[in-house]
Amino acid sequence: MEYYFAFAAAALLLVNLISLAIAMWRLSPRGTPAPSISDRPAVSIVIPVRGVENFTALTLARAFELDWPHYQLIFCVAEERDPVVGRIEEAMAAHPEIASRILAGDDRISANPKLNNCVKGWRAAENDWVILTDSNVLMPADYVEHLISAWRDDTGLVCSTPLGSRPAGFWAETECAFLNGHQARWQYAGEALGFGFAQGKSMLWYKPMLDAAGGIEALAAEIAEDAAATKLVNRLGRKVHLVSSPFEQPLGRRDLREIWARQSRWARLRRVTFPIYFAPEILLGGVPPLTLGVLAALTADISPVAPAAAILLIAYLPELGLAFAKNWPVSFRLCLAMIVRDLLMPAIWLRSWIGGSFEWRGNTMTIGTESSELNEPSVA
Repeated sequence: MEYYFAFAAAALLLVNLISLAIAMWRLSPRGTPAPSISDRPAVSIVIPVRGVENFTALTLARAFELDWPHYQLIFCVAEERDPVVGRIEEAMAAHPEIASRILAGDDRISANPKLNNCVKGWRAAENDWVILTDSNVLMPADYVEHLISAWRDDTGLVCSTPLGSRPAGFWAETECAFLNGHQARWQYAGEALGFGFAQGKSMLWYKPMLDAAGGIEALAAEIAEDAAATKLVNRLGRKVHLVSSPFEQPLGRRDLREIWARQSRWARLRRVTFPIYFAPEILLGGVPPLTLGVLAALTADISPVAPAAAILLIAYLPELGLAFAKNWPVSFRLCLAMIVRDLLMPAIWLRSWIGGSFEWRGNTMTIGTESSELNEPSVA
C-alpha cells in the first residue's frame, strides 16, 4: 500500500513541476515591454466602477496615461451618486485630451452586477476594438499594446489574469500567493496546453465578432461573464489567448475574511460553470502530496519527517523561484503564505459544493448549478 501512496504523491508533485515549468516558459517578467506592433487601431476601454478603493487615484491616473494614439475611456456606474464619480470627473478634467465619459444606469440583463454595469458602455463604444477591464487593474503605459499584440489569426478573445502586487500585511501576501503562484500559473499552463479560459479582469474583444454572436447580452448565458466568454469563443471555433505579462492588481491590506469570501465565490463560480475542470482542483497544492507522502511513510513504518520535508521543498521552492524569475512580489513571508494558501484550498473547494448566497461589492448573489440570481437590488 505504501507504494501506491508514494506513487500518487510523486505523480502530483510531477504535475505541479510541469505546470511551473510551463509558466516559467510562457510568462514574461513583470514590467517587460509589450511587443512592438505597427497596426494601432482605435480602442474603446469600458470600465465598470463602484465606490472609492484604496488605489482608485492611482488606477484612474494610469488609465489616462496610456501610450496609445487613439482610445476612449467609458466609465460605467450603476448609481449617479456613487462617490467614485467625483474622482473620475477630477481625472477627466486633468486630462481633457483623452476622450472620456461617464455613463450611469443599471441594465438588468443577468444576475451578474458587473456585466449589467458594462452593458451601456459596450453599446456606447465607438470603436471596433473594445476592452472590458476592472477598475482595480493597474494599467501599464503599454496596456493596449500588450493586448493587441497577443491577438492571433485564431483568437476570439485576449485576456490577462490579475497579478497581485503592493501587498500590505501577511493576508495580502496570501492573496498574492493565490493570484500569482497558483491561479495565474495554472491558467497560463492551461492556455499553453490548449485549454484557454477567459479572465474577466481585462478582456479585449473585436466588437463586430461579439455583436454577430449575440452582443454583450450573450455573456449573460453564465453567472460569470468570463465563463460565458470562454464557451462562446469555443463555439466560434476560436481560442482564448493571454498576454505574456499579466497586469497588476494592487492589493493593499487584506484580511482572512476577505480572502475566504473572494476565493469561495470564485470557486463556486468555477464549480457551477466548469464542473469537470473544477473537480480535480482538490488535488492541487501542497496538501495532497504531503498527506500521501506521510501516509506512505507511516504505512512503511518509517519516520515521516524526512519525506515531508522533501515534499515541502519540491512543492514550494520552484514556485518561489518562479516568483523571483518573473519579478513578482517576494518576501520572507511568502513561503508561509503559500503554505497557508494550500491549507485553505481544500476547505474552499468543499465550501463551493455547499449552497448559500455570497456578497459581492454590496450585492447578495445566489450561485446555483441550474440558475443564479441577484437577491437584492444592485447598486453596482
